[in-house]
Amino acid sequence: MNSLNRFADPVYCIMRLVVGLMFACHGAQLVLGRFGGMPGSDKPVMVVGGWIQLVGGLLIALGLLTRVAAFIASGEMAVAYFMMHVANAPTPQAKLFPILNHGELATFYCWVFLFIFFYGAGRMSIDAMLRRGSTATTSTV
Repeated sequence: MNSLNRFADPVYCIMRLVVGLMFACHGAQLVLGRFGGMPGSDKPVMVVGGWIQLVGGLLIALGLLTRVAAFIASGEMAVAYFMMHVANAPTPQAKLFPILNHGELATFYCWVFLFIFFYGAGRMSIDAMLRRGSTATTSTV
């Protein structure tokens, strides 16, 4: 199985791209009414959350300011889980289990973005290209 280790970073970067784009699509549903979704909301919390999802998802997908965007997105998903899913749970048991209060997607995004926050952008990202460029510039001076 060690032969698969060489694919770990490229697969991680593909996962970051796909998850970021999916998250951005959720934001586009909220603020732009796109992708067969919900028209723009009149609730300010939903609008702010939609913009965090749209912009944060695109930043994560591109690998630009990845750790900051992932941290904010993870926090936003934790807030969404507790404010929307737990607060509106129909039974006391549903408050404990994401599968019962329909918060499994918010939980998933929260933990994936927390992982991305700790792991970083990976080698195939704008952050990595900027780091490579700045080290080349400083080493020649």
